Amino acid sequence: MQVSKFHASRPRTLVLALSGLALAMQVQVASAQPTRFDIAAQPLATALEQLARQAQLQLVFSPSLAQGRQAPAVQGTRDVQQALDALLQGSGLSGRVGNGTVTVARIAAETKTLSEVTVVSNQLGEVTEHSGSYTPGAIATATRLVLTPRETPQSVSVVTRQKMDDFQLTSIDQVMAHTPGVSTVTYDSERTEYYARGFAIQNFQYDGIPMMRDSSYSAGNTLSDMVMYDRVEVLKGATGLLTGSGTPGATINLVRKKPTRDFQGHVTASAGRWSQYRSELDLSGPVNESGSVRARGVAAYQDGKSHLDHYQRQTGVFYGVLEADLAPRTLLTLGMDAQNNSPEGSTWGGIPLLNAQGDFNRMPRDFNNGARWSHWDQYTRTGFATLEHTFDNGWVAKAQFNHQINGYNANLGAAASGFPDPATGTGVSMWAGQYIGRTTSNAGDVYASGPFELAGREHELVLGGSIANRRWKSKAWWEGNGYDLDVYDYYHWAGNVPAPAWNATPEDTDDETTRERGLYAAARWNLASDWKLITGGRWSRYTNREAGQRESGVLVPYLGTVVNLNDTYSLYASYTGIFTPQSLQDVQGRTLDPLRGKNYELGAKMALLDGRMNASVAVFKLEQDNFGVESGGKTPSGGTAYRAVQGMKTRGWELEVSGQITPAWQLQAGLSHSVSHNQGKRESTLTPSNQFSLYTSYKLSGSLAGLTLGGGTRWQDKTWGDISTPSGGTMQHTVKGYWLVDLMARYDFSKQLSASVTVNNVLDKKYYTIFSWYSTYTWGAPRSVNLSMTYRF
Repeated sequence: MQVSKFHASRPRTLVLALSGLALAMQVQVASAQPTRFDIAAQPLATALEQLARQAQLQLVFSPSLAQGRQAPAVQGTRDVQQALDALLQGSGLSGRVGNGTVTVARIAAETKTLSEVTVVSNQLGEVTEHSGSYTPGAIATATRLVLTPRETPQSVSVVTRQKMDDFQLTSIDQVMAHTPGVSTVTYDSERTEYYARGFAIQNFQYDGIPMMRDSSYSAGNTLSDMVMYDRVEVLKGATGLLTGSGTPGATINLVRKKPTRDFQGHVTASAGRWSQYRSELDLSGPVNESGSVRARGVAAYQDGKSHLDHYQRQTGVFYGVLEADLAPRTLLTLGMDAQNNSPEGSTWGGIPLLNAQGDFNRMPRDFNNGARWSHWDQYTRTGFATLEHTFDNGWVAKAQFNHQINGYNANLGAAASGFPDPATGTGVSMWAGQYIGRTTSNAGDVYASGPFELAGREHELVLGGSIANRRWKSKAWWEGNGYDLDVYDYYHWAGNVPAPAWNATPEDTDDETTRERGLYAAARWNLASDWKLITGGRWSRYTNREAGQRESGVLVPYLGTVVNLNDTYSLYASYTGIFTPQSLQDVQGRTLDPLRGKNYELGAKMALLDGRMNASVAVFKLEQDNFGVESGGKTPSGGTAYRAVQGMKTRGWELEVSGQITPAWQLQAGLSHSVSHNQGKRESTLTPSNQFSLYTSYKLSGSLAGLTLGGGTRWQDKTWGDISTPSGGTMQHTVKGYWLVDLMARYDFSKQLSASVTVNNVLDKKYYTIFSWYSTYTWGAPRSVNLSMTYRF
């Protein structure tokens, strides 16, 4: 555990006065009568003012002490001192109640204990680093309001920094595998896609700023190394209030690490199966003596092979961020990150599902359909800036900007087309193509949030606007100059074929610009001490001229309510609209109309064990029109044609629990179910209807102190889809459900030095996912072991 000092300037006379008053109060603390409190998670200064007002007491403290700190929610009947202690927990401050006054001062250095943890919050929510927990504090992904999971009227799953460290989750793919209710479909070695509630997740946020992704071409999910992130939040259901257009399954918000007010850092080195080597360096701390300027630098490098024959990849990551207190209540944040992926032997499309006889084409798990020269290089560059100011009345104004470039340079060749003859190995040909392009995205968001009074009660309001431009430019070449695409012995394929001589002029070019504009508002109405109502909406305009898409005046409503039954249990309900422009075309080449719909959710949430554990249960329903399904025909350009269906319905439920069962025992578990129907027919069957996951860790004590043991399992039921057959028809292919089991152990030699081991897929389960569009499949990774050593400064 780390104890942090909070550096802030303040008048010397006020320091002396507060110190003397705090000392006097130590010998005469008054015991206040129990009071009913209703204080939302918010900046600490505002929370203290609300406590004093609701307890009808005078507040004495220096506002600079609370700068940059967030208070948790305090609700229910309790003594004033108990409520004050709850607000100040982990803040490095102490409070006293007596003589009609609430007094707050800094904890003297000599009275601090090693068990104290400093909790840092901002307008993005509560930092999970050093929290030691698998559950988050406050979050702001849903509405920009900083709320606890229990106060948020939607399902939210969060993978914290502690869980990522425990299970060595260094990639976004690994994090999504640990996220309840999320499944992954692997297209090839460089592309994966995540699904929630039966729908692909295309909505991503970086520190709450929406950024759309296209997994078909963009620098994919492999370009999200976890070394630079504090946590990953997955908000289930539609999120149109902040994202505008988007898919209704979920939104993934990657929250970056921030500089710390005290020096800290770590260096990690790891090695694993298939010659996987990785190193990390993370340094953070104050730049000047007062701590008003802080910086953090993070770097990682990974090099290794995989279970696939003749495949390897090098990944380099750098992240830098600077925070500056321009004034006691004004914070400027500047940062950038860069990542390069350089693979060799990249696959493309996967393994044909059927052989020439129509039987399952069972190939070894190490089979690589890619040529040795095949590679899909990807890179990302991001710059971001945030300016945030807190006013005396508790209002916060924030402006944020994000500039991101995702690029790729792909020379691809793979034995993926056709149906191999099991006797001769003939019947398969190569796909070969060169693709060079990049997507440049600029996104800005400005909003203000804070309390206001109406009808004798205090409420909260958010007003904001956003703008986003995304330009995708790409060039494509296909095999030419008589290049031989035939694979003469598929079952002995090893990728040893020459690279094509690409033409000087590309065969295809793309240049598309998407523009989105939006205004949004949300109000959290304090209807009663135990009843909150959130109302809001977003007005949007969407334009993509090249694709013939133009939508203006689109209104996406948002409605949510939370009723607290007591200090532990609450009920909630929410409703929001769905709006998603589509690029799918019908047989005439016409783009399908935007997907529109409604998202309903009803559930219960629990804050257990004094808030150390959160639990939730939810039922949901999605209704959509203009949902694109394959029509069986081709577009004029030869692509897959779709038709729009009306009345698409998805229903399901979710259960999740996360947090500390005891201070030594962590847990995150979830169970989910969702089914989509249209006119009585199942849709979205490539993702599982039912999923379960459970991961846990336990710190031993006594003679085994320093040892942490953990493990987990995840299960998904069967999936299926229509694939092509050798006769030219289609058939349904079913993938059986499967269980995967992982284990971990860590030993802390000291507070600085630790070693850990993870074993993934302990039982060496054979499993695969299918890509029905290509009629191919991809094996999951076999058992692997990874060892790491970490030294913390």
